[in-house]
Amino acid sequence: MGETVEYIAHKIDEREFVQHVVVNVAKLVNMRKDSRLDESVRECDIVNIDGMGVVWGARLLGYEVPERVAGVDLFHKLVAMSAERGFPVFLLGAKPEVIEETTRRVERMYPNIKIAGFHHGYFWDDEKAVVDKIRESGARLLFVAITSPKKENFINQWKNQIGVDFVMGVGGTFDVVAGKVRRAPAWMQRSGLEWLYRVYQEPRRMWKRYLITNFLFLGLLVKEIVRGKTKR
Repeated sequence: MGETVEYIAHKIDEREFVQHVVVNVAKLVNMRKDSRLDESVRECDIVNIDGMGVVWGARLLGYEVPERVAGVDLFHKLVAMSAERGFPVFLLGAKPEVIEETTRRVERMYPNIKIAGFHHGYFWDDEKAVVDKIRESGARLLFVAITSPKKENFINQWKNQIGVDFVMGVGGTFDVVAGKVRRAPAWMQRSGLEWLYRVYQEPRRMWKRYLITNFLFLGLLVKEIVRGKTKR
């Protein structure tokens, strides 16, 4: 987390554009069948792991992964950094009432933050108008709270026209900040059970997504382990 925040702050200071993404089990599975999503993720300058399933899977395959970098935690770290350094931010996504409450709460939590602008996530009939709004706002950082793969593809498609120095997809973070959805207890986060807590809160929307992708990821992991043993 510390390395990520430090790197992003340095790039913003240098006015070097950074495209960021987090990956979890569901995203890695979906990238295998969605070529556009796969390209959007691979185009990013920073890829963090947000999901203990991926952390454990990577470690099991012999990769060195220091820690999980959760998107919602990184969002707060970057907003705090922006408030301290005077970087204006733009908040994009979620329902109108959620983005409005998110903006109010962010301003209360970080009194020195400069909110350059905000817009809800239902703008697909005129994406260019929203891109123009972001660019004209003078924001240095853009946080996009839209579901996958829409947010990754939107960012990758418009990255050269949005005029910010840093852009990051934050998924359901605004729902958490606005108090619509609660985060799992710390012990569930550490145990890799945060997905189960999400299912508990939104069973109709989440159960199928997590059941299928977790099962497919486990199958991919087993195949990779077997293939590794065969090579050795």
